[in-house]
Amino acid sequence: MVPPEGSRLVVIGGSGGMGRVLVRAAEDIDPQVVAIDLPKSLEEFPPSDNVWSIACDATDESSVAAVFDAINDRWGAVDHVVNFVGFTKTRVSVENMNLADWQEVVDGCLTSAFLVARYSIPLLRRGDGPTLLNTSSTFGVLVGQSGYGAYASSKAAIINLTRALSTECNPDIRVNAIAPGLIDTEFLSGGTGRERRPSNLDFDAVVETLPMRRIGRPEDIAAMALFLASPAASYVTAQTIHVNGGLWS
Repeated sequence: MVPPEGSRLVVIGGSGGMGRVLVRAAEDIDPQVVAIDLPKSLEEFPPSDNVWSIACDATDESSVAAVFDAINDRWGAVDHVVNFVGFTKTRVSVENMNLADWQEVVDGCLTSAFLVARYSIPLLRRGDGPTLLNTSSTFGVLVGQSGYGAYASSKAAIINLTRALSTECNPDIRVNAIAPGLIDTEFLSGGTGRERRPSNLDFDAVVETLPMRRIGRPEDIAAMALFLASPAASYVTAQTIHVNGGLWS
């Protein structure tokens, strides 16, 4: 239940914790893979020599447009796009948050998803069994968390953006979202991909609240992403799939 060999896969955020695990997993089934991320992220976590990589700021329209122009020039079409872009900043209430910080998070989580969809859809329409996968979050779906207003709002909006895209792209492109819970990546430990800071999570206490009694692994997300891109999920679209170990169930 994975994409066919030779599939053309684009992973936005391909050097992040979930992205690089997906890229490695995809290599094992022999698709053509391009990993896209910020220059600093690609330098810190470069993909293997078998993977094409392109530096990009997914919040910048000209940067995203240039990436998909390059992909079009090389491949002419795309079969699967997985967008893992997103980050949050230091936890702060809406009352105390300034507009610049709010806009930065919204751009990183939501505007980036719009731009990736906007510029990938023409290539996906020429693909084979094409799919687009966005990333929401448990924070954007189940429970309001103080201090995460911009992040949670953006991730909630991803769900309806995904639904809208699925109707706009029917029946040619399947569009879904994945909503991770707590996943063991640099993001969870305090890294946003732009900075590093100490984590304020008590991991032992969090694990005790999870029915699965463990933090999620990037492999859990990669496996679901590959399934949703596979022919086995050919009747799945407009859905947000929760991979959260029962968090807040």
